[in-house]
Amino acid sequence: SCVHTENCFVPTSEIIAVEETEVNKKQRNIGKWQKMAKPHAFTVYYVKKARNHRWRCSDVTFWCVDEHLCNQWIQALKELLEMQKSRPKQLLVYINPYGGKRQGKRIYEQKVAPLFSLASISTDVVITEHANHAKDNLFEVNINKYDGVVCVGGDGMFSEVMHGLIGRMQKDSGIDQNNPKAPLVQCNIRIGIIPAGSTDCICYSTIGISDPVTSALHIIVGDCQPLDVSSIHHNNTFLKYSVSLLGYGFYGDILKDSEKKRWMGPMRYDYSGFKTFLSHHYYEGTISFQPAKHTLGSPRDKDSCRTGCYICKKSEQQLAEQHKECGLKHEEDEEEWKVIKGKFLAINAVNMSCACPRSPKGLSPAAHLADGSADLILVRKCSRFDFLRYLVRHTNQDDQFDFSFVDVYRVKSFQFTSKLSEDNESNVTDTGKKRFGQFCRDHPACCCNTANSTWNCDGETLDSSAIEVRVHCQLMKLFARGIEENCKDEAAYSQSSIEQLL
Repeated sequence: SCVHTENCFVPTSEIIAVEETEVNKKQRNIGKWQKMAKPHAFTVYYVKKARNHRWRCSDVTFWCVDEHLCNQWIQALKELLEMQKSRPKQLLVYINPYGGKRQGKRIYEQKVAPLFSLASISTDVVITEHANHAKDNLFEVNINKYDGVVCVGGDGMFSEVMHGLIGRMQKDSGIDQNNPKAPLVQCNIRIGIIPAGSTDCICYSTIGISDPVTSALHIIVGDCQPLDVSSIHHNNTFLKYSVSLLGYGFYGDILKDSEKKRWMGPMRYDYSGFKTFLSHHYYEGTISFQPAKHTLGSPRDKDSCRTGCYICKKSEQQLAEQHKECGLKHEEDEEEWKVIKGKFLAINAVNMSCACPRSPKGLSPAAHLADGSADLILVRKCSRFDFLRYLVRHTNQDDQFDFSFVDVYRVKSFQFTSKLSEDNESNVTDTGKKRFGQFCRDHPACCCNTANSTWNCDGETLDSSAIEVRVHCQLMKLFARGIEENCKDEAAYSQSSIEQLL
């Protein structure tokens, strides 16, 4: 019979591979092997959960005298793994060799490829050579051949692969992405992110840690996390998709300034952040939005999005029922829009918490990954000191929306037009514009800001002062499972799914 080295309980869903093990002569001379005439062994590779949502590949070897029994075990375990239908067998991998710390290729080859190989996953690897290489390539490849697309890089690389995959799906289905009201086709091909960039916000919000091995193991076990995606349009022209932060004012200005200082490395964000904070620009404009009436939660409740999130499931069902009842077109016209005019320091729309090591709760701690809504955060013009108080709240446990100058709404779509583009549309005469400019030069203390800000769309700049944004519920899927509730140590396995190996 089998003897075991330690008590080891592992859900079959978290076994990575099972392999026959050769017992060599050296090992045979060690105490426990000596009693056996000719030992036979097999090794089980499995997911070991460590602190802070970190996963590692661990292994345990079982051995016995009876060769037939040993083979029966190997066969039985391999059959169990075959039954895990959600696991990928063939992956398309894009590696950005230039992103972040330029470590993408090395990280993939040393830490990820051996694990894929162990799990018998075959891969087609593409090293990207220029911007949009992966995106363009996704329009050409035979996509049906793959169970998933993996991107090795930072948030920018993920964004490129996402644009390529969503774009390809719409093209194949004959849907015009330029039509802001077009219902988009869901992507059933999952995306995996192997973090190797300077910012890995999406990993933090969907897995809980930015770690290549952890991400690779989530891909191997075939996890699936649906994700809302926002589409951004201007004058019936598609601009971009966003999954994390869409920010105008403060976060847009930081990004615009930091782009000129790439030579500084990641430090550029601190420098640009401080400079932007001191400049304290506000921007005038009009926001109109449709409240997300279908969602169960609200931005100020304490219900964070976690693995198997109840709020996401229920909100998705209620949204589907709404669409069934009144049809998409009818609903668009009937439902009320709330309009807010004002002077804003920051306008942020987030589809997820946007948590990162510096801001462990993120910009909106109760934002959900897959509930078909975004949290719209409006920070009105206030003093520098008040704005600093608001920013500091992202790093501590206080309610960051508890300020008179901060409003937060859960929305399913919104539009923004800056005061400047409103004026331009209403054909302000040139003399009027000149006079306004003159007035500002004469009164520099008035702090008024005639220029537009830039949108920060998932870390990329977007120069458009008038945009239309719509949230598409669960448009795509990731190889992730959301953030697990109690992932403090190994004992955090869910008892219901445990298979006892012995």
